[in-house]
Amino acid sequence: MKINIQSIPGCRINEYMLVLNPHEELRNKIAKVRNEFSETYKNSAALIGKPHLALVRFTQLEMMEERIVNRLKVIGMGFQPFKVSLKDYGSFPSHTIFINVTTKIPVQNLVREIKEAQRLMKLDNEHKPHFIDEPFIAIGRRLVPWQYEKGWLEFSHRQFTGSFIADNMLFLKRRLGDRSWQIAQRFEFMNLPVTTKQGELFV
Repeated sequence: MKINIQSIPGCRINEYMLVLNPHEELRNKIAKVRNEFSETYKNSAALIGKPHLALVRFTQLEMMEERIVNRLKVIGMGFQPFKVSLKDYGSFPSHTIFINVTTKIPVQNLVREIKEAQRLMKLDNEHKPHFIDEPFIAIGRRLVPWQYEKGWLEFSHRQFTGSFIADNMLFLKRRLGDRSWQIAQRFEFMNLPVTTKQGELFV
């Protein structure tokens, strides 16, 4: 018999996401493009939540949250703020259209650091953390063929430029099945000489 883990007291399960958050002006600029895409191509999947650059998504027991937060805080403290540059559009055929991130290396380096904590993020073999190794900011998601084909025909010729300084990462969470995300923590990038290996034996 399969036990419903959510029915066990204290075993609440949440979805979590770690993101880089553009400044408000750039967020509004991206949101405007998203809304336009949504209205033109009848796709609202990317409208859930504010524009962001996702680093990892995972599902985990709420009781693990404190240990994960402590680990991510250390990673943030040791990381250096960096510039994120956005230019034009790209796509994942045949389901997603996004804004290109041209400064991939520092984002990928950050994701690599976060992967050091992946054991804490794994609920079970069916729920492993999903790390975003190719950074992007979605404009249209979960597209059906006609939405993708018509949308990409237009957006492959359109231009977009923007940049922001990533000096922190936001830790978002929501109850399993909820739509809206809440900010659980903000981890500042302090470029301090901390060792992320510290405490490795205790996690």
